[in-house]
Amino acid sequence: MPHLKRTIPTTLAATTGGRTRRWMWLAIGVVLAIVTGVTALTFAASRSRSAADSQAGTQIGGDLHTVFFNGDTLYVGGHDAVVTSTDGGQHLRPIASLTGADAMGWASSGSSLLVGGHPGLFRSVDEGTTFTKVTAPVSDVHALGGAGTMLYLGSPQAGLFASEDGGRTWDLRTARQGQDFMGTILVDPKNPSRALAPDMATGLMRTVDGGRTWHPAGGPVGALAAAWNPADTRQLVVVGMTGAATSRNGGATWQPFSVPAGTSAVTFGPGGTVLAGVLRDQRAVIYASKDQGKTWSGTAKSAPRTGG
Repeated sequence: MPHLKRTIPTTLAATTGGRTRRWMWLAIGVVLAIVTGVTALTFAASRSRSAADSQAGTQIGGDLHTVFFNGDTLYVGGHDAVVTSTDGGQHLRPIASLTGADAMGWASSGSSLLVGGHPGLFRSVDEGTTFTKVTAPVSDVHALGGAGTMLYLGSPQAGLFASEDGGRTWDLRTARQGQDFMGTILVDPKNPSRALAPDMATGLMRTVDGGRTWHPAGGPVGALAAAWNPADTRQLVVVGMTGAATSRNGGATWQPFSVPAGTSAVTFGPGGTVLAGVLRDQRAVIYASKDQGKTWSGTAKSAPRTGG
């Protein structure tokens, strides 16, 4: 109806047009603000996720077997993966060459770092950056430990093996013990013939003759992991199926030790700090205590499985 257009006053038309343009620009501004805000939030969320992913590391699978310090580097071994940290567990990153290694026990021997699991024995000669599979006396390694050129290896397939040349050759020291050993075997760096091993069938076991004979050393029944303070090897912490215990006199006497619920592995870090590993939703959660288990603080956790 064109006649209606002519009846609208010029001033009213100008005013209406101005309002329309102002509303249009206002609407455009709102849309731009929303788009900019969403983009900023998306970018921030992306950065947050990236930072979290960087800190989180990777999944370790259905079991957490070991936490182990080699120098200033922490290693956490699980069924599917091994993650490592150089800041006490705050940031974890995976070791690609140990995917599926099921790391159950660790040993430092000279310039080598070794780890054993269901697939066998793996060695690193580049300070734990990469690992390669090496020849072992058995294909299933449940316990491993070492000091200097002395290595101990426990397997449910045969018993307890020892090597005095850094793993080039192995001797079966006993078939009676070692089949139930689990985790990292503690080997005295001053006297490698002396060692302590967690035994899932009993508790902590001790040898003073290079692994030929083993005797009970106390601790919780069904031992899964043991650790001693490198600054004072008389100070022990053992985690078992019935709880955790500590000793300050090399195992002569034991007292209960408080650990976070679900702890399956322990180790001593720098300065006598005790670290505990707990598996939650296929993630390794690392806790630290600087007061001998009285209080614990969480450090970081590895990311859950994202597929497959």
